[in-house]
Amino acid sequence: MRLRLFDFIPGTISWLTLFLVLFLSWQKPVWVAIFIILFDIYWLLKSIYFSLHLRATFEKMRHNLRLSWLERLGIFADWKAIHHLVILPMVDEPYEVVKETFENLKNSNYPKEKLLVVLAIEERAGSMAAEVAKKIEKEFSAVFPWFLITKHPINLPGEIPGKGANETWAAKEAKKMLIDKLKIPYENTIVSVFDVDTQIYPEYFGCLTYNFLTADKPQRSSFQPIPLFTNNIYQAPALGRVISFSATFWQMMQQSRPERLTTFSSHSMPFGALTEIGYWQTDIVSEDSRIFWQCYLHYNGDWRVVPLFYPVSMDANVAPTFWKTMFNIYKQQRRWAWGVENIPYILKGFAQNKFISIRNKLYWSFHVIEGFHSWATNSLMIFALGWLPLLIGEAGFRDTVISYNLPGITRTIMLFASVGIASSAILSVVLLPPKPEGIRWRHYLLYVVQWAFLPVTLIIFGSFPALEAQTRLVLGGKFRLGFWVTPKIRKSK
Repeated sequence: MRLRLFDFIPGTISWLTLFLVLFLSWQKPVWVAIFIILFDIYWLLKSIYFSLHLRATFEKMRHNLRLSWLERLGIFADWKAIHHLVILPMVDEPYEVVKETFENLKNSNYPKEKLLVVLAIEERAGSMAAEVAKKIEKEFSAVFPWFLITKHPINLPGEIPGKGANETWAAKEAKKMLIDKLKIPYENTIVSVFDVDTQIYPEYFGCLTYNFLTADKPQRSSFQPIPLFTNNIYQAPALGRVISFSATFWQMMQQSRPERLTTFSSHSMPFGALTEIGYWQTDIVSEDSRIFWQCYLHYNGDWRVVPLFYPVSMDANVAPTFWKTMFNIYKQQRRWAWGVENIPYILKGFAQNKFISIRNKLYWSFHVIEGFHSWATNSLMIFALGWLPLLIGEAGFRDTVISYNLPGITRTIMLFASVGIASSAILSVVLLPPKPEGIRWRHYLLYVVQWAFLPVTLIIFGSFPALEAQTRLVLGGKFRLGFWVTPKIRKSK
């Protein structure tokens, strides 16, 4: 029952905030006018703070991309003892997507005999997934000496259909069929779980191995690359590109704040720790972030995420039509926002764990709850509070000096804050992959101008899906979300 009470916390706080925004704009417009000026100033300072972190991460990433990480491993006499278990869960992704991923894996300069590659398909996907796996095996099994295809059975008890259940099945099969069979020590094995559209850069495993060997506590750390949603970015509509880069920029900013960094999507961790905590949970949606909290609670707070400042590239959300793309983007954002399901898990874990310090419990509880609250409410507050007191406030408020000056003050503050949007627009062009045939330099002007859509995307594809996810958590039962697989396609060139 206590866990169910925790479900109410994020949604209740968010909806209470929005209710107070409306109520106080009506009853206490002067209070709200003062608050929104202070809030806009706070947002301006926060934008500057985030922009500095974004720039710092970009510079480190650009530097790391220039390094020969395999050569740097030469300072370690035993680096060749490190093996990488690479798990690629898939459902019904087309052969073209999976092949691109394996081509990039093939082009990695890390010794192939040190890579244990697992293509994890779902039985529920039927013959199509099996056929794709067969074609991949035929084409790439000779490249990777240790290659395994696993098939996650359908309707196992205690599971929901999703990535976490598939990953766990694949990891257990790899333990039995590869790691134990080859007698590879768990402490020398790093497991990387990649979405099947994740394409690595040639030096990725060298960079990961180097960070593993130089980490203060490698057996108590996860390792997080920067996700660039750029594989098919030229095929995405303008709104889709803005949303994809917004997700990338958030992860880049988090890399420069490792004290708040948790695992997201494609990431790596020591295999020994994965076995000790019992693998990924199989009955949740947000397994990529939950795995961090599983480790944090299991090891009594002795767990952290090491930022790699090194990218992997993934697919932007693209569908055959514009409106289908928008619909899929909303569902993807809602699934990411469903990470709010971690809050009751964290709070219950903190209540039961006597070894994690009160300071750390309060630190993480505040930042996780505040993060989801900001996700659901901040955009609405920024773009509503500037005019809401004028619209619904008591008649006397319209005759005050603060009422007369409120629009101009908020407009000026947000104009300065838009400098962060301009820098994001420029950086998004810098991060674009090599332009394909048909893309002209004039198109890049559109790729800058498209950031004018950011206020719209922050509300429709930010606040709304976050509010829906939090509301579903409050309602519980049949309203809880299941795992939704983002469709992957390749449009003809």
